[in-house]
Amino acid sequence: MESAPNTDSWLDDTRTSYDTVAESYADYVRGLLDETPEERAVMALFADEVRSNGDGPVADVGCGPGRITAHLAGLGLDAFGIDLSPRMIEVARREHPGLRFDVGSMTDLALDAGSLAGLVAWYSLIHVPEDELDAVLGHFHRVLRPGAPLLLGFHVGDESTLKTEGYGGHPMKIYVHRRRQSGLAARLDDAGFTARTHRTLTSAESTLGGIVLARRRP
Repeated sequence: MESAPNTDSWLDDTRTSYDTVAESYADYVRGLLDETPEERAVMALFADEVRSNGDGPVADVGCGPGRITAHLAGLGLDAFGIDLSPRMIEVARREHPGLRFDVGSMTDLALDAGSLAGLVAWYSLIHVPEDELDAVLGHFHRVLRPGAPLLLGFHVGDESTLKTEGYGGHPMKIYVHRRRQSGLAARLDDAGFTARTHRTLTSAESTLGGIVLARRRP
């Protein structure tokens, strides 16, 4: 186990790493939702909650090559993707030409307050250091309208590890932060969310994955 350094360079390292592996990563994850029925079920529940709260735009933050964005759109949501990696956004636009994808960071979302009917961060918080997590959740709270759902997917555990090689054998330099659901639920509560559904499961997405479906409090 390695502890992640307290440094602002994590954003640059994350951007560069995913720019490097964009094509290989897209190939790796392309069919994962076909193998994960429980994940598809929670996304359907998320879509129902978006519609029950008045519908509207939904952001997939840390969208990578856009597979979750496309799945949400297939569920009838007005979904768009945001990712730190320009190369990932190029791949997403190529693979899903009818959808909107923007380069951006969850640390400084360029979205109006209360403009979203829902937000998904599917295995994208895993690279956010502990000392940046509250600020990111604060941005999520700011851009969501009251009552809007927030869906998180993440790796469960207590450790942070440095990943130096990734998809296709390409070099990477990113920390993967694993978190416990109880701790994340407490951070969400402090940020103005109520965790409504949470579970741990093993699937093609993660050997031990966590899912939290929360709602922004008024």
